[in-house]
Amino acid sequence: MFLYLSKLLPLFFYPLGLACVSLIVALVTLWKRPKIAAIAISLSLTLLLVCGNAWVAKNLVRSLEWQNIPLAEIPQAEAIVVLGGATKSGVWPRPTVDLSESGDRVIYAAQLYRQKKAPIIVLSGGRIDWRGSGASESADMATILTSIGIPSDVIIQEPDSLNTYENAVNVKKILENRGIKKVLLVTSAMHTPRSLKIFKRQGINVIPAPTDFLVSQGELQELTSTPKGAILNLLPDTTNLHQFTNALKEYIGSFIYSLRGWL
Repeated sequence: MFLYLSKLLPLFFYPLGLACVSLIVALVTLWKRPKIAAIAISLSLTLLLVCGNAWVAKNLVRSLEWQNIPLAEIPQAEAIVVLGGATKSGVWPRPTVDLSESGDRVIYAAQLYRQKKAPIIVLSGGRIDWRGSGASESADMATILTSIGIPSDVIIQEPDSLNTYENAVNVKKILENRGIKKVLLVTSAMHTPRSLKIFKRQGINVIPAPTDFLVSQGELQELTSTPKGAILNLLPDTTNLHQFTNALKEYIGSFIYSLRGWL
């Protein structure tokens, strides 16, 4: 039940969900309470204009992603841990497993392995039954890795985790059984701050290896490069709204996890 509520309730605090609620309020109160309707419409418009512009979205994303800038030289470790959320199962009409927006995680893990940063790769992630069918995320990631030449005997799957806390708890058991002390943690840069705290809370010696950066220095410079660009970046855009929402999701997730003592 906690898992379901943790996915459902925050939707009403995200910009799009909150804007929709405000518009429903406006629709219900339009005739009898026009002032309330006007306030609700104004709130919806403000949410979309503010949260959908690049200035706000990219700086919020940066506040998370740039907390763990990649090291110039990634140190050696005993295992590479990759968190799920990077694949789409090979369900019809897909011919095979696809990489999702966060698919850089899988590719980066393969690169680290080929650089001999660690001898094994631990893939962590199950699949929530009410959020699509198909194999576990760990199995999907294994399919991608073996298809690009990573030996199957160096891959360890953890297919039961349904959130980041379970990732850490279940991976810890694998590490303890194999006597592994130090790992590289591969996940999206935006997700790294929260996942890093959770893994450290479990007593795991973890080195962040973030990837999938959405905001680069060049993209921030584009905001002020020209007057025309500065004005255009003030206009709402679905990509900006999506990035803002994902960043807000991380902050809400950190708050909830902190209340439960997981951080």
